[in-house]
Amino acid sequence: MLIYSRLAVSPRQSPLRFSSFVITCPFKILNRGEIPPNLYKTMTIAELTLPQARHLIAGKTLELNGPALEVISPIDGQLLSMVPMGGMNEVDMAVAAAKKAFTAWSAKTLKERVQIFFRYRQLLETHMEELTRLVHIENGKTMDEARAEIEKSMELCEFAVSMPQIIVNEVQEVSRGVEARIEKKPLGVVACISPFNFPNMVPHWTVPNAIVLGNCVILKPSEVVPLSAMRMAELLTEAGLPDGVFQVVHGGKDVVEALCDHPGIQAVSFVGSTAVAKLVYIRATSTLKRCVALGGAKNHLLVLPDAHVEMTASNVVASMSGCAGQRCMAASVMVAVDQVQHIIDRMVDEAKAIVPGKNLGSVISAAAKERIERYITEAEQTGAKILVDGRGATVPGKEGGFYVGPTIIDYVTPDMAVAKEEIFGPVISIVRTKTLDEALEVENSSNYGNAAAVFTQSGSMAKVVMERASAGMIGVNIGVPVPREPFSFGGWNDSKFGMGDITGKSSIEFWTQNKKTSTKWNPEARTNWMS
Repeated sequence: MLIYSRLAVSPRQSPLRFSSFVITCPFKILNRGEIPPNLYKTMTIAELTLPQARHLIAGKTLELNGPALEVISPIDGQLLSMVPMGGMNEVDMAVAAAKKAFTAWSAKTLKERVQIFFRYRQLLETHMEELTRLVHIENGKTMDEARAEIEKSMELCEFAVSMPQIIVNEVQEVSRGVEARIEKKPLGVVACISPFNFPNMVPHWTVPNAIVLGNCVILKPSEVVPLSAMRMAELLTEAGLPDGVFQVVHGGKDVVEALCDHPGIQAVSFVGSTAVAKLVYIRATSTLKRCVALGGAKNHLLVLPDAHVEMTASNVVASMSGCAGQRCMAASVMVAVDQVQHIIDRMVDEAKAIVPGKNLGSVISAAAKERIERYITEAEQTGAKILVDGRGATVPGKEGGFYVGPTIIDYVTPDMAVAKEEIFGPVISIVRTKTLDEALEVENSSNYGNAAAVFTQSGSMAKVVMERASAGMIGVNIGVPVPREPFSFGGWNDSKFGMGDITGKSSIEFWTQNKKTSTKWNPEARTNWMS
């Protein structure tokens, strides 16, 4: 997941501060006079017209007149755009516009509001290839992975459109002649802060549900991948969403802190690294906001000797390498229980069939590539064995891109950094244990708790892992146990801060508040304590 030190897209360095610690963000911050004028105009790359990265406030894009960052394509190092670095002034403007729009938007019925997203979902399908290429170019995913991301966004919209069938207000005659009811009411202005690894999907975790439920949303996308968010805004406008209901404010630490601090914002959702998730949760809740902040992960896949060889090997390697390992549900540690060498051998064969630039995308930046390769080298130097080595990967014709090949590291001990820390790359560490109890001790010792999985053909052994693994999402013979709608997404421990979830049915409670009404129209009704 997102951490600001991972936002590298250029070798040039400038410091970016967040709260009490300093991290290095390898961007060049440019002022207005330094920005090439043509980057403010529509660009076409590989027949794809790129949207401009601008603040979108009250239905209008703002002129770029302040600091801006380079947006670099990780697939080939090409300069795509410039993204403005906003602050409290832009957040103030967006909140004012959202408050103005909220009155009319929240007054619409739920069935009226979902019509926007019914049309919007159709636009996602119509523009599937364009949106797919946009994710591919700005994030580095393969085309197939990018297409799957858009398809998931469509599914998320389908859930939002189904809200009128899910939300039914409670009504009951609680005393003779007295009726009580509970209605779901929107909070008002809310903010969503999204990461680089799913530039289209993660905003759809929150934006459709929050808006359908009557809120007005301010989105701060990752400054590394701002273009998908802009296209999202354009399509929502085309679908008929009124100005001010959805707005985009770009930036880094200043915008995040402004969203957490602003008294006009009622709730904040965040998806990113654990380090930043903690800071966002503390800061947002200190100003009495609702907040759910999803953090990082170190997902353990427990492989038992009776596991189906082909299914296990292919699932584990796909979980490790999919989206270049840049997803919080990626397999990071395989706990090999007893005699599973035959499965490891098959995993090596599977990994060697994965080719960077063909069926493996890039990582997000040069700094990410360097960091991932440093973890591999450190593991080797401390006694681990590299079975498949992805260091030094290059793609012909895309030498400026940022690629790490699939990497399998064996004989890792639980105290090694590769076994404990989130690497966020196509790397899996194998920790060997004799028993399932030992394997669960390894999984339980992690500070994270996003996901865990077990590969076995034994129902009883699977049940033990399901009950004892310390994670919010469990897979049985599934390497990426992401819940599908209407089930919500969310982990435990240091992988999530806050109550409830921001997706699925659980999100309804997060994005709304209950209004209770009691009525009596019959003057002959018996007088009681409610009179």
